[in-house]
Amino acid sequence: MGERNHHRKRNITLPPSMKKNDRLASTLIVIVSLVVFVAVVLLDKIKIELPSYVQVHMFAALNALINTFVALLLIGGLWAAKDKRFKTHKHIMLWAIRLSVLFLVSYICHHLFSGSTPYQGSGFSKPVYYFILITHISLAGIVLPLILFTAYRALIGEYSRHRKLAKITWPIWFYVAVTGVIVYFMIKPYYN
Repeated sequence: MGERNHHRKRNITLPPSMKKNDRLASTLIVIVSLVVFVAVVLLDKIKIELPSYVQVHMFAALNALINTFVALLLIGGLWAAKDKRFKTHKHIMLWAIRLSVLFLVSYICHHLFSGSTPYQGSGFSKPVYYFILITHISLAGIVLPLILFTAYRALIGEYSRHRKLAKITWPIWFYVAVTGVIVYFMIKPYYN
């Protein structure tokens, strides 16, 4: 109950590092998003060979696990926000962001060490797989800046703008997390 009353007043004092600076925030968000995008695009060009005893696809399994937890955290964060437990919402969403960063590191490792795996399924599963994969990749490419802008608006206390962005960001982020798990289970049988 105390948490609800505390956040209704919105008397949250931000540390000096979290004061509003839209120009700096926008610049940093664009730079981070572009660096991540370029790194992911370049993954197809680079492959690092590891000793044969190293299970490189363990990173893919870790990615699916992380995506599962991110999806669960997103549901929990949405529930906490709708229940007006904003402090809990903030903690949950920050954990979803941290896990997404861990996912990105694991994703890069997986692709650096294993390269791409072609889907070898046939029949109806093939177009389903490619539809899910293409929408997953496309939305994953745009969700990072959305997540960062949404988080920024909350951290500087612009809650109405945060809510408007979150209504766009949340379903895309959730879709990317869930389809990441689906893609993993569909491609897993074809890992060497």
